[in-house]
Amino acid sequence: MVAIPADKVGRLRTPAVLFLLVLAAATLAASFVIGPAPLRPDEVFAALNGRGDPVIADIVTQIRAPRALLAVLVGGVLGLTGAALQGLLRNPLADPTVIGVSNSAALGAVVALYFGLAKTAPLALPALAVTGAALGLAALAPAARRGEGPLALILTGVAISTLAGAAISLALNLAPNPYAVSEMAFWLLGSLTDRSLQHLALAAPLILAGGALILSCGRALDALALGEDAARSLGFDLDRVRLLVVAGAALGVGAAVAVCGSVGFVGLVAPHLVRPFTDGRPSHALAPSALVGAVLLGLADLLVRLIPTQTELRLGVVTAFLGAPVFIAVLLRMRRLS
Repeated sequence: MVAIPADKVGRLRTPAVLFLLVLAAATLAASFVIGPAPLRPDEVFAALNGRGDPVIADIVTQIRAPRALLAVLVGGVLGLTGAALQGLLRNPLADPTVIGVSNSAALGAVVALYFGLAKTAPLALPALAVTGAALGLAALAPAARRGEGPLALILTGVAISTLAGAAISLALNLAPNPYAVSEMAFWLLGSLTDRSLQHLALAAPLILAGGALILSCGRALDALALGEDAARSLGFDLDRVRLLVVAGAALGVGAAVAVCGSVGFVGLVAPHLVRPFTDGRPSHALAPSALVGAVLLGLADLLVRLIPTQTELRLGVVTAFLGAPVFIAVLLRMRRLS
């Protein structure tokens, strides 16, 4: 990873963060305006202020507002988690799936779909997904506490992810009818369609709590970049740091998967887009990575609405098509500059 000279970092970081803030705000605003029924900005403002056409007010407050805010929250926590895990594990390829919580949350949602609980109680699906993420965290916590280093954490996460993935495949294989298979498969591809204020109320507190835990470890991640021995000599309890980052990732990513399904590449790509504009310290990449993640997912959701297809594209498909070329370009750039 190439770092920008120290005398340029201060001048570059603030404009870059301001640009990302403006871009995130513009993406959020576009999410209120763009859709199957395009709205004018003045109609959106009137609806948010409790005035104007009641139908437009319902579209803005009940449909587009939850979808837009969830895109910001989910994309933000995926970008933030990706940056934190890459710093914690000192692995540029680390992302939220590496600790297994994404698949654990997805398994909880699949259980709700398999047994038909999602039809009888709409919030059963996100509730079971959050439960699955909590169980994944419970299985991962001992590896984070034992102080065996990042390799043990990665291997435990891969084992949890593989086991949860196998259980998801088993559910798809034994599904009672083709409709159930289709429902589970489409959900796993990710979507923000038809998300309500209830989904937002369920996910937002967990995402914010997870993000707060991760942000509290910024200085420790900086010290860890110097090596474990150096971090311990500076007074950081690495077992506690690992547990806090993993717990924050589990809370945030589990809640994100609970409300929108599996969305890949955002947590992997966002930190790489940010890091060239920092001095290489993990703490300086956390908040900007969250902003980039929010922008990426917001733009992906706008593309889902704009691309004309008989069946609406799934969010995970769009993020994969957007993320994979960007990630390849970043890798090629790193190779040229190394």
